[in-house]
Amino acid sequence: MFAGLFAVLGRIMLALIFILGGAMKMSDPASTGKLIASAGMPAALALPAGLFEIIGGICIVLGIFTRIWALILAAFCLWTALIFHGDFGDPVQATMAIKNIAIAGGFLCLFAYQDKSWSLDNYRARRRAEAERQPAVHPGVGAG
Repeated sequence: MFAGLFAVLGRIMLALIFILGGAMKMSDPASTGKLIASAGMPAALALPAGLFEIIGGICIVLGIFTRIWALILAAFCLWTALIFHGDFGDPVQATMAIKNIAIAGGFLCLFAYQDKSWSLDNYRARRRAEAERQPAVHPGVGAG
């Protein structure tokens, strides 16, 4: 009975870290750029990374291409765990890496067991099913 509600709450909770994190990256691209540069990548990726996180998070919340975004964000979490939090000798970095791995696990569960309740994916699927059930009406056919 509450599965749909819990599914949407879970999507919101998973996405919140990306929406807020992306907003923080975009509000202070210089600091984000320094962090990115410290991993040997171009600092100019700060704004695209922030935008990516916001868009991905919003798509998860709204249920837009949920399974695709779940896989992309799971891969992103695993990649950032290795690239930015790979110093497992540092307890803070190890904790951050484990957090990212756990979030990736949540996204993999979302991919595998997606409940489409309260999502745009569900709306599109219902519209598609309704269109397939409707007989095709061709204007002018049979007029005569």
